Amino acid sequence: MAEIELHDVKKRSVAGILALTSRTGLLQLISSVGFFLLTIYLDLRLFGVFIVVQAASSFLNYFSDIGLAGALIQKKEALTKEDLATTFTVQQLMVLGVSTIALLLSSWVAGIYGLDQQGVVLFRVLVLAFILSSLKTIPSILLERDLKFSILVIPQVFEVVSFYVIAVLLAWKGFGIESLTYAVLGRAIVGLVMIYIVSPWMPRFGINSKVLKKLLSFGIPLQANSLLGLIKDDLFTLYLGTVLPLEQISLIGWAKKWADTPLRLIMDSFIRVTFPTYSRLQGMADKLRKGINKSMFFSSILIFPMAIGLILLMKPLIYVIPKYTKWEPALFSFYLFVIAAVFASISTPLTNALNAVGKVTVTLKLMILWTVLTWGLGILLVNIIGLEGVALSAVLISLTIYLVIKVSKQHFTFDVLANITPALLSSIVMLLVGLFLPTARHYSIVGLVSTGLILIAVYLMMLRLFFWGKLKAEVVTIIGIMRS
Repeated sequence: MAEIELHDVKKRSVAGILALTSRTGLLQLISSVGFFLLTIYLDLRLFGVFIVVQAASSFLNYFSDIGLAGALIQKKEALTKEDLATTFTVQQLMVLGVSTIALLLSSWVAGIYGLDQQGVVLFRVLVLAFILSSLKTIPSILLERDLKFSILVIPQVFEVVSFYVIAVLLAWKGFGIESLTYAVLGRAIVGLVMIYIVSPWMPRFGINSKVLKKLLSFGIPLQANSLLGLIKDDLFTLYLGTVLPLEQISLIGWAKKWADTPLRLIMDSFIRVTFPTYSRLQGMADKLRKGINKSMFFSSILIFPMAIGLILLMKPLIYVIPKYTKWEPALFSFYLFVIAAVFASISTPLTNALNAVGKVTVTLKLMILWTVLTWGLGILLVNIIGLEGVALSAVLISLTIYLVIKVSKQHFTFDVLANITPALLSSIVMLLVGLFLPTARHYSIVGLVSTGLILIAVYLMMLRLFFWGKLKAEVVTIIGIMRS
């Protein structure tokens, strides 16, 4: 890679993270407001249907290809027409097969979760949305390959806005399950139209056996990781829907959704950008080390205080919002999920880097371990203590972070403690101050706002007093890349 190309990768990566994080902030705000309104307008059972629908959507999407999309993004050489046509054709054949099976089983699936005819329609619309979503893959890949994330995020904004506007308005009007049906369909149509506007591509069919074999050599292990992730998370959620009441699925889904907010807001952006970036830094050990260290530093600086803020403010928030006390039984699960999310914010950049440099078999072994633990511990603890068992198992599994660090150090160098210490210590001080603030116990809007502002001030003050040198150096580096 020429120096000018390397510099361009740096610049586009930083710009991509800034663009994605800022726009993801907007997306997260819209999503959070929409999610919040749905938790008000939908009763616990209907909200449980919403959680199951989201899991089912993810379940279908995992079968949209066999890792070919990731293989195209990771590929060092320029993409050819044969690469794109082969990936698109194989993907559509798989989507057609999965969709046919899903439609044939729609009535049976609805029966498992006790859904009426409207539930059957919702599931069938979900399958249609899955088909439409598969058509977005190649245009998205082309943008990711060029690190044009500021453009890629535009369709996502339209998708999220359309989904929650439709869902919330119809739920407010009392449409029940139908509000989710129209929202799922609207999101799929809007997302498909927008991605082809920002990244035009004429679909081509054809399968080149040599291209397919080469792509599969990387794609199959990568998709195996995705499949295990599916089994570990979304399939487990679908399983819980068969053994726990939908009301309890609502509580688990509510707790995990809010606990994962920092990850969705920050980490998703980092992962989306750093995967193709790290792929282009293969064989450049020093550059890769710096990239991983910076990712850890900035993600922890942002995620750790957000997690502490959620822990301190969620309970008062429940009592401030009218009709929101129905979620109080989920608080303990919420606190546990937040802890698990903090650990995930450290391990996820490392597994992402392993995948990017081609060590997918390593992450596959880790994913096998996490999948076995999720189902084993999850089922055991749910049977023993009920719905809190899901969150407790997540915390216990997150402790395997030491194994991720150990394995990653065998393939590239990095320094976890040096990069998370500023955020960790500053967040601990922030937590201690928050526990003793009287306004944290006053359930009022004024109390929440004042507490939040004080916590932010404490966190920034700690960074300024004790870690200003490191923070300034990192920020100056980023500014230097962007200016040049």
